[in-house]
Amino acid sequence: MSRFQTQYEGLWRQISNDEQAFQKAVGGDFEPIGKLEFQFLLSIGLQPDWTVIDVGCGSGRLAVQLAPWLKGSYLGTDILPSLLHHARVLCDRPDWQFVETDGEQIPADDETADLVCFFSLFTHISHEETWRYLLEAKRVLKPGRKIICSFLEFKIRAHWAIFREDVKDRAPNKILNQFLSRDAFEAFAFNAGLGIESFFDGDKPHISIEGELVFENGQRMSGVGNLGQSICVLKKPVVPCPMPL
Repeated sequence: MSRFQTQYEGLWRQISNDEQAFQKAVGGDFEPIGKLEFQFLLSIGLQPDWTVIDVGCGSGRLAVQLAPWLKGSYLGTDILPSLLHHARVLCDRPDWQFVETDGEQIPADDETADLVCFFSLFTHISHEETWRYLLEAKRVLKPGRKIICSFLEFKIRAHWAIFREDVKDRAPNKILNQFLSRDAFEAFAFNAGLGIESFFDGDKPHISIEGELVFENGQRMSGVGNLGQSICVLKKPVVPCPMPL
């Protein structure tokens, strides 16, 4: 069992096996965050007939928002079969795949995906694991299509609060909160032969919202909102870039 699996199995034992627990297992605010993720994907060009790969899909926070809209294929991966089962039942899409994985491999053929999403995954794994995932994402992605990565960064003051709380927490098996700088993404992109299309600050509204979102802490969001985590949009070039030596 990997370090990541061990951490999450420990978390899972602390919560009950009910609907609320499945939603808490992916960080809470299941519906509003899922809607923000979906609306963001629409804003960067997601089409109904695209093939979407959702790495670290958890209990279906994004998938359930996509389910009534996406006509194309969907592959959700995660390390915990209980979360995958919940997502599968929740979405009720027999044509979709929910696959348990162990490691940084994406179980898809070369150049078959239109969009690869890493929401709230790079925030909990090492930089080396992130790099391996990005190489896999490039492999499965069609030329000209996109990779979406949410991340924590020190330049965002709200993210610094997460780091400050981590400093206080000395538990040996606590969930890792990993930070990535934008120059790290630039290095990853250059060395993987990917392009950076855009960055979005986690604390600045940039996602159009339909209706009003209500969060567990009572916060309400309407009009234009933000995910909380920052987002990097990477693009696979149509003409392959030469890989650095």
